[in-house]
Amino acid sequence: MNTNELSHQDFVQFAQFLERQCGIVLSESKAYLVKSRLMPLVRQENQQDLSAMLKAVVTGRNSLLREKVIDAMTTNETLWFRDKYPFEILSKDLFQNLTSLNRKVRIWSAACSSGQEPYSIAMLVQEYKRQNPRAFPAGVEIVATDISADMLQKARLAQYDGLSLGRGLPDDLKQRYFTSLDNGSMQLARGVSSLVNFQELNLLGSFANLGRFDIVFCRNVLIYFSQQNKRKILQQIAASLQDNGILFLGASESISEVTDQFSMIRNNPGLYYQKKP
Repeated sequence: MNTNELSHQDFVQFAQFLERQCGIVLSESKAYLVKSRLMPLVRQENQQDLSAMLKAVVTGRNSLLREKVIDAMTTNETLWFRDKYPFEILSKDLFQNLTSLNRKVRIWSAACSSGQEPYSIAMLVQEYKRQNPRAFPAGVEIVATDISADMLQKARLAQYDGLSLGRGLPDDLKQRYFTSLDNGSMQLARGVSSLVNFQELNLLGSFANLGRFDIVFCRNVLIYFSQQNKRKILQQIAASLQDNGILFLGASESISEVTDQFSMIRNNPGLYYQKKP
């Protein structure tokens, strides 16, 4: 077999494996995605071909290789302040409701990838505190989770190259919160990165150890799950939110047919969901 070929049987078996492991649903039209994301790993791991590597992963013969394959399939492109409106709502409306709490404000960024979303939130916190020095007297904690240990390791470094920084980061925030490194990358200020606590988490697992949150960002994630798993994840998110807590989804995502535990709140622009009493 050519190393770049993927038989229907191999694809089906791998798709079933991936859904069992992390909930991601791959339609047959996504065979190209499997090849594009895993062929570099075939060469890197000196595998005979793509088919042989997938068989080793599905049969569980190589646990380290399995982790690398799952990492490759679950790592998504990300950028700073994606879609803008959730961050505008956060800074202009929601922070004001949380500013005088006598407990720590907690925000969760689910499926955080390489860290741009939680660090965008952290910069907004710092910006808000610059304008409102007495805000958040008990502090703010941003919990950022992802299934990929490799992505979390990169995110914790809080170092980004020019290409990454050019994707959505305003120049004034770049100048205020980043410093140049000798390797050409830039380092996020400790005052921002220290607000974020990174943890490994499979969204199909339990959220019980995360605690309660005021706001949850679970954006552009649920589209990869089956209806049954979406429902399970949303139930757990609702249970982890404080009363009247807020949920942000991706711009193209809807939960109206999955759960009735949230009310849709329309904003101009955008929208968010509020946990029902």
